[in-house]
Amino acid sequence: MNIPVVDLAAFTKGDDAAKQEFVQQLGIAYEQVGFVAVKNHGISDELIANLYTQVQQFFAMPTTDKKKYEIAGLAGQRGYTSFGKEHAKGFDAPDLKEFFQFGQEVAEGEPEKELYPDNVVVNEIPEFTPTLLTAFRGFENAGAALLKAIALFLNLDENYFAAHIHNGNSILRAIYYPPITEEPASAIRAEQHEDINLITLLVGASADGLEILNMQGEWIPVTSLPEQIVVNVGDMLQRLTNNRLKSTTHRVVNPPREKWSTPRYSIPFFLHPKKDMSLACLPSCIDEAHPKAYDDYTAGEYLDERLREIGLK
Repeated sequence: MNIPVVDLAAFTKGDDAAKQEFVQQLGIAYEQVGFVAVKNHGISDELIANLYTQVQQFFAMPTTDKKKYEIAGLAGQRGYTSFGKEHAKGFDAPDLKEFFQFGQEVAEGEPEKELYPDNVVVNEIPEFTPTLLTAFRGFENAGAALLKAIALFLNLDENYFAAHIHNGNSILRAIYYPPITEEPASAIRAEQHEDINLITLLVGASADGLEILNMQGEWIPVTSLPEQIVVNVGDMLQRLTNNRLKSTTHRVVNPPREKWSTPRYSIPFFLHPKKDMSLACLPSCIDEAHPKAYDDYTAGEYLDERLREIGLK
């Protein structure tokens, strides 16, 4: 399936007419599909290539070495999480993956400094942390621009999200799905789920497998071109907009048997606000035809509930 493609440069560098057209394209895509492919997102091909190389180096390390970076008590929010720890909400079977997470870096003296655990530094790959941080900032900038357009589509101030996402609880996650060596119990590498956060930015996965559930209830494979990133709506934005913008159900399926020996790498960036952001449904998204669908929550309360549901807390 070709998901809608949008050109972020039209919004960040275009004239008023180009900006307005981008806002409408993005908003309608998120109302109808929940996923878009974004080109001219500002994250260089060289950076993405370096990131993938270092991610592959990390997951190629012996398990005993990787486990040094699995820190108890962090609920998987920083460092390494070993194979089979996480499962989708409502499913008991673990996903067939392991991952490494890198989070927000807050400058000394800023109030959020105490909120987040330190990032985990992998000693064997000295360039890994600087690359992760550069990529984190690139995704954060692209995501902030997309949220400005989303705010305008919702008739909010363009900077509605800015203060909420500055020093927000965002996560860059590098995922490794190992080669399949025996008949799997399920055809699914990562069971169907929706993302927790505001929006997710995914830079090209190294092997096919991502599928989204369309409005007709059909599973549709999603592919993007190498220079594009795929960006989908998460549950926090769906709650905030009272289901106007769709948090699309998606999953990762196993490859055909002839490709079982192929590992899969995937690097999503989960854009989160600070924990005190209210997710109460926007009054402009509530009317007789669309009564309020959710209780009032803060982002922190909602994240905590979901981490418990997926087995990380």
